[in-house]
Amino acid sequence: MLRSRVLQVSRRAYATNGKQLTIGLIPGDGIGKEVIPAGKKVLESLNARHGLSFKFIDLQAGWETFQNTGKALPDETVEVLQKQCQGALFGAVQSPTTKVEGYSSPIVALRKSLGLYANVRPVKAVEGTKDRPVDMVIVRENTEDLYIKLEKSYIDEATGTRVADATKRITEVATKKIATIALEIAQQRLEQRGHATLTVTHKSNVLSQSDGLFREVCRETYEANKDKFGKVAYNEQIVDSMVYRLFREPECFDVIVAPNLYGDILSDGAAALVGSLGVVPSANVGPNIVIGEPCHGSAPDIAGKGISNPIATIRSTALMLEFLGYPDAAKDIHKAVDANIREGKYLTPDLGGNSTTQEVLEDVLSKLD
Repeated sequence: MLRSRVLQVSRRAYATNGKQLTIGLIPGDGIGKEVIPAGKKVLESLNARHGLSFKFIDLQAGWETFQNTGKALPDETVEVLQKQCQGALFGAVQSPTTKVEGYSSPIVALRKSLGLYANVRPVKAVEGTKDRPVDMVIVRENTEDLYIKLEKSYIDEATGTRVADATKRITEVATKKIATIALEIAQQRLEQRGHATLTVTHKSNVLSQSDGLFREVCRETYEANKDKFGKVAYNEQIVDSMVYRLFREPECFDVIVAPNLYGDILSDGAAALVGSLGVVPSANVGPNIVIGEPCHGSAPDIAGKGISNPIATIRSTALMLEFLGYPDAAKDIHKAVDANIREGKYLTPDLGGNSTTQEVLEDVLSKLD
């Protein structure tokens, strides 16, 4: 898990003048409704120890919201986040696998509308467990690539068969921003540990224009800032061999930066190295707000059973606080979660236990106290 100094450079943009924070709560669908309240409880528990106070605003988004209102992301949700909130917690979305007229992913739309250009996903094993010694940060570009959702379907006149096209967009501006924050994170890790490596993931051997641009701009950003980041080792890795090496030798990777689609796939896959998607957090980073978001989905198969893992949300809460400029509070959350996993007394079924969401939450809260 990222520690406080790792995100020092980025956090400065979010430092607030007072100690009251307004946090939007967006449960979404499925188990999002079970884990976001756990994140809220953890934040509330920080009042006494760190003198923080929170104002929470309940907001709507997701498939159920679309079914009820006709909009997956209501305008009110975006407006409140833009005008009132320093941070937010987003749960999960249950998106249909086939096209539904008028529906599109609300988290993708949020990232675009709020300028959340980076998705920072730390994947770290807890010391003292049987997990492999994994300690990496996957920095995913968050606003473009295939996720711009410019798709079309049509009938090929020559063959009479169906065709679907999707546009993949990579821009110099977005790539430079994501390369810069990835280098900042790598630099902080270097200062902590004495070494750091940035690995740029691409498929420019096939996609020479789009992925080629991503690769070129990342290298140019590194070369242009060698006075600042020159001690960070710089590597490049084609995405298919990257997947292979990620599972064979994860200890070789430190900070990974990738376009939107590859970053999504790599970070979800990397969760298998530390036991479950239920323990992997993320932070959506933008110029005015940061949104903590667990990496798991809505898990409809276990929704309502009270056994969803709240750890990813709790860790996302800590990441959000790091970006908002409260590293000590975040550090306490990290320690409590690590202790819960290390002891192994209260674990949800995805980690091989039989505890409930509430039991895991109460154990983490007891360690915070």
